[in-house]
Amino acid sequence: MVTGEGSLRPVYWRGLPRGATLLRVTLVAALLGLAAAVLHTPAGCPPGAAPSHPAPPASPAPSGEARPSGALPLPGGSVGVPVRLAEPAALAVLHPGARVDLLVVPAGGAAGEATLLASRALVLDVVGAGAVDGSSALYLALRPEQAQRAVGVPEGSRFAVVVRE
Repeated sequence: MVTGEGSLRPVYWRGLPRGATLLRVTLVAALLGLAAAVLHTPAGCPPGAAPSHPAPPASPAPSGEARPSGALPLPGGSVGVPVRLAEPAALAVLHPGARVDLLVVPAGGAAGEATLLASRALVLDVVGAGAVDGSSALYLALRPEQAQRAVGVPEGSRFAVVVRE
């Protein structure tokens, strides 16, 4: 009977892996599981958080494309701008469709030195109203000149809103 390389005879294990071999097999299995979990994590989902809704796009989608539920389309002639508020608790009272006045307090300035950047800006979406990790944002539809002023504020400036409707 032939038992060499060309044999079709079954090969039997002498037992379960032990020692270093068992450690290697366990690590490979753990890494494969981690890779599978990473591949199935939705884009924009912070590590360790369960996705509660689809992640919004960086800017509102053009007409005809899918948008996150609840988000409003970008009105013609407007520019979508994400804004992180100095007081994220204000996001709890905002919703898509609301109108707000956008204010900025320059870096190192007192609260009384707020400057109006945009009046009656349309809220397109509110993202992460309950987040405590700084990932919350307010998406506003602004005129191009208002958007340019909002994006060009010095680093360290703080944004605030006054709810209009």
